[in-house]
This record gives sequence, structure tokens and C-alpha cells, in this order.
Amino acid sequence: MNGREWTFQDLGAIAELEKECFSIEPWNVRMLAESFLSGRFFGSLLEEEDVITAYGAITVTEDEAELVMIATAEMYRRCGRAKKILEDLEEEAKKRGAKKLFLEVRVSNSSALMMYLKDGFSGIYARSRYYPDGEDAIVMKKELI
Repeated sequence: MNGREWTFQDLGAIAELEKECFSIEPWNVRMLAESFLSGRFFGSLLEEEDVITAYGAITVTEDEAELVMIATAEMYRRCGRAKKILEDLEEEAKKRGAKKLFLEVRVSNSSALMMYLKDGFSGIYARSRYYPDGEDAIVMKKELI
């Protein structure tokens, strides 16, 4: 397993994996490119034999960061890849001066919720009918020390 920062050349493969992981409104190459080129963006990925198996990204504005995406290919789930990506993103957020990290997660995504809680995130409020299919989101926050 090799970890590294995203490059522009990775965006097509990440968009394909995004479609596999999310059936509702996955990020496409254009959306990824716009974020990637924003200057506030950082992406981390893991790969096996040059195939991307997990990825995540944050945006940082002043002293706050937002986890904008994190996903793992189905056959690599539940073996710590998302946790490793999250650790990499938290470290980069700190380097860029962030004191807090925020995220939104579906209320039905129990495995992600557990990972975030174990990592020190706490729920701060719910966003009713946040997702296009009407599901609520929990907004979570972690103080970065």
C-alpha cells in the first residue's frame, strides 16, 4: 500500500472510483478539477500496484478545514484505509493552520460515524433532508491540536 498526494492526472481514476462508491451525486472530473485547482484543496490517496484503493480530500480556509470527501473501494473496506487517509488529511490541515475540522456524514453510514467518533469527532447538529434522496446529515467537528 502506497500513500501520496493527489496529482491532476489522478482525477479521472478518482472520478471513476467515486461513481463506484456513491450512487447518488458522485463528484465528476470537472468538479474534482475545480476543487483541485482552488488553492485551498488537498487530496490524499492510497494505491495498490498503481490502482487507487482509497482517497480523501479537505479544503482549508483560514483556521478551519472541511473534509469534503473520503472513500474506499469496496474490496478494501474495513481494513484501515479510510482511517489512514483521515490521519493524512488531519496532518495536512494542521500544517495549513486549521484548528478545527468539520464534516457531514449520512445518518445511515454507521461505519463512517463510528470511525469519526473513535477519531475524536463529535456531532454538533443535524441537517434535515441534506442529501438529494432526503436523508439527514450529521455535522461533526474535531478540534485539531
